[in-house]
This record gives sequence, C-alpha cells and structure tokens, in this order.
Amino acid sequence: MLRIDIHRLRFLVIENSSHMRHIIRTLLHGFGTRDVREAEDGRSGFRTFNEYQPDIVLTAYSLRIYDGLEITRMIRQSNESSNPFVPIILCANHTDKTFVTAARDAGVTEVLAKPFSAKSLYERIVYIVANPRPFIKTKTFFGPNRRRNAGLNHAGPERRKDGEADVTQVPPLLDKTKASV
Repeated sequence: MLRIDIHRLRFLVIENSSHMRHIIRTLLHGFGTRDVREAEDGRSGFRTFNEYQPDIVLTAYSLRIYDGLEITRMIRQSNESSNPFVPIILCANHTDKTFVTAARDAGVTEVLAKPFSAKSLYERIVYIVANPRPFIKTKTFFGPNRRRNAGLNHAGPERRKDGEADVTQVPPLLDKTKASV
C-alpha cells in the first residue's frame, strides 16, 4: 500500500454530529495532518470552504440547511466558490447504486459508506492524492472525470451524449506530500 505524508494537506470536515466530527478529526490527526477545520451545517461549511481553502473536503450527505450533494454542486458550480476543483469525499449512511450515481453526477470525487474504518478513510485520501482525475466540463456536468480507468476518449455505449467536453488537468496533491511504498 502506498503511504503518504499528509501533514501539509488542509482538510475541511462538514458534519452535523459533533461526535462524528471529533472522530474524523482524530483520524486525520492520526494520519499526520494538523490542519483540520470543521463546520456543522451546509451553510457554514460553504462559508468555511471559501475562507479556509482546504485541499480536501469531507462532507456528510445528511446536513442541515444544504445536504452534501448541494454543497458539492455549490463548490463545483457557484461563482462564489474559491476552488471548484477541490477533491470531495462524501460520507453517507446509504451507498446504493442510485445514490452513488447521483453523487458522481453532482461532482463528488469519492463516496465513503458510514460507518467507515480508519483504513478505508486513509485509502480514499491516498487514492485522491496519488490519482488525481482530470475535470470535465460539458453543458450538463462539471466535476472529476467519471471514468477512473478509461481514457478521456471513451467510445463505448456510455459515451457522453451532450457534445464536446473541456478537460482540465488539476495539479496533483502529491506535490504537497511525501509518498513511499
């Protein structure tokens, strides 16, 4: 397993439950980061996101005021967003195919099922850092490339149907960390 030194990464945790925020913060500190901000609802989460400018956002799906998908859309599409390219990990109690598809279509980078282990959270962070996906902008979508392993010139039956897409390569977070195998 790839190991990364994430002490220079900045995290924002958006979660209603103070207990869950504490658990996530403790896990992140255990991974080596010290720069973690928290927000208890969607409105304050978006405000904190713009002020703090984190490298990675962890958000719950169930939030007061705006839910995790709404926060994702605001980060990706709002003119007020300070960084529409930030990786977003959505933590949710249910992760059936319909929900994961909706999260993907909103622009979520990764979905993590609650309850999750320290290992699964760390693996998602490592994957985001080590494998940044290009961002795709079409008439109907803006977010990380939905296809993890296929090239950008996918020609299969699920090829996007809304015409051409603008592709933006995002700078890798790995440049802010040290990695080892």
